[in-house]
Amino acid sequence: MADQNLPLKSAQYDTSLLKSCGEDVFISGNVEIRRPHLVTVGSHVAIDSGVYLTTAAQIGDYTHLSPYLTIIGGAQSTLIVEDFVTIASGSRLICGSDRFMGDGFTSVTVPDEYRDTVDYGVIRCGRFSGIGTSVVIMPNVTIGEGSVIGACSLVTKDTEPWTVYVGVPARPIKMRPREKMLGYAKKLGY
Repeated sequence: MADQNLPLKSAQYDTSLLKSCGEDVFISGNVEIRRPHLVTVGSHVAIDSGVYLTTAAQIGDYTHLSPYLTIIGGAQSTLIVEDFVTIASGSRLICGSDRFMGDGFTSVTVPDEYRDTVDYGVIRCGRFSGIGTSVVIMPNVTIGEGSVIGACSLVTKDTEPWTVYVGVPARPIKMRPREKMLGYAKKLGY
């Protein structure tokens, strides 16, 4: 049986490229961060293989970005992930997007004067929130503190704190208890 306490031996991302990086951080060597000078990473963070990030980003403490996340929107958009957040594998966070209304081409390869109108925005994942696998979050959405989004949901509007959402579009189904997590965070100094 393999020792569960052995350190990871896979290739790691060069964190010196980032704007700032905390302690106890693992970023897989198979991550693509297109604008590392716009990315800050807190402490006790894991960013797994296949994460693709094109936006500015602020990643909080005790955060896990699972394999094969896509976070797009370009340099003018931002992802904010607060402390104690997990985003499960295969999710898509669309921080900025073309409007697709025929104002121009929807390709980043054409000159700006011929481009469609682009909505640049911010996606914020509040403290203690959780994003299930294969979730899609659209631009300018705030996932409220402690809010959880169920697998395969589509989020187009802000969510209420400590509420579980599911579906396409995502809708609230129940409240989530918070006292235990808040107590644990307090013990960790948060």
